[in-house]
Parts: sequence; C-alpha cells; structure tokens
Amino acid sequence: MYSSKSILTIALGTAVSLLSACSSTSDLPNATTRPSLTTNVDNYQYLIGPGDQLNIFVWRNPEISGQYTVRPDGKVTTSLVEDLDVAGRTPDQLAREIEEKLSTFINNPRVTVGVSGFSGPLSEQVRVIGEATNPRAISYTQHMTLLDLMIAVGGLTEFADGNQAKLVRVVDGEQHTYNININDLIRDGDISKNVDILPGDIVIIPEAWF
Repeated sequence: MYSSKSILTIALGTAVSLLSACSSTSDLPNATTRPSLTTNVDNYQYLIGPGDQLNIFVWRNPEISGQYTVRPDGKVTTSLVEDLDVAGRTPDQLAREIEEKLSTFINNPRVTVGVSGFSGPLSEQVRVIGEATNPRAISYTQHMTLLDLMIAVGGLTEFADGNQAKLVRVVDGEQHTYNININDLIRDGDISKNVDILPGDIVIIPEAWF
C-alpha cells in the first residue's frame, strides 16, 4: 500500500511530467532590480479580490464611510449601494465607480478607497505546491522574485528536490513551463538563480527520489 505522502509525491511527479509534455520547457532569465517593461509589472496595479478589507471614505459624509469585507462572490454592500461588484478593480477604479453611484444621493461626492488584509483575485495570486515548508497561495506584490516567494513559504522541506522544480506561467494565453533551481538559490546562496515572479505563476516543487 502507498502512504499518503507517496501518493502525493507520485501525483506531483506526474503533474510536472504532464506540464512539460504539453508546454515548452526552458530556463527563465535571472531576476533584475527592475523587471523588464515587457512583463508589465512596472505598471502593476493591485486588483481587489474576495477577502480583502476595504476602507471606503466619503469626504464630509462619515455616516456612509466605513470598512467592508469583500464577499466570496466579489461584492460588498455599503450604506447606500447594495451588492457593489468590486473584485478585479483597482482601488482608484472602485472609488470613481462609487462616486458615480453616490451622485444620485450626494452632490459631487469625493471617495477614496484603501485596502488592507490583502488577498487579491485568484488570477493574481502566486501558488506554491509540493515540498515547500508551507505550500500555499500568496498575493502577488510588485517586483516579487523567487527568493521573496520562498521566504514567504518558509523555504524547502528536507525531502525537496529544489533543482527539479518547475515554474508554470501563462503568456498570451499559452502555458509555458520553466526550469528553476531553488536548491542553488536558497541552500547554496547562488543569487544568479533568482528569477522574477509574475501574477498567476505556479511553482511546483517535487520530492527527491533517494
């Protein structure tokens, strides 16, 4: 009988094999201090997602200002606007939309939107699966690198084969799989193995076969 850990290892190995078979596999360029403009992350703006805490402030109208949690359906209900769809919008976009809706009730409303408890939409999150100490989905932050990501998940387990890890990325609707060398980066301190991370990336870390 296979143990649950053995089954997970086999599944991860199969996933890596399938990803390699259905998409191109190559090495990513090293991380830069400012990622290339072609990656669009220099102009990255945070998008609101389910679970985010929104601080909506309406100037001179504290009674309709307040803090709201974005529901799983991507909506919030405020004092004057019910079921406002907020997921996938930037805070500035949402503020302008609320101003438009409030103009029915208030003369020339001025709104600011702040975000805390960042989660972001699922499409923007970076996921780490396999032999990380704390595999999970993480909200993307501008100029994130592989080193930042590995710190966030607590590094590798003792059973990880970090140099056989893969990064899965969708570019222009096409899936690509890249080789990444996590062992060299965090265990040997080879900073040349650091690479840039983009919203929606998936990092798969297999278990070593001893």
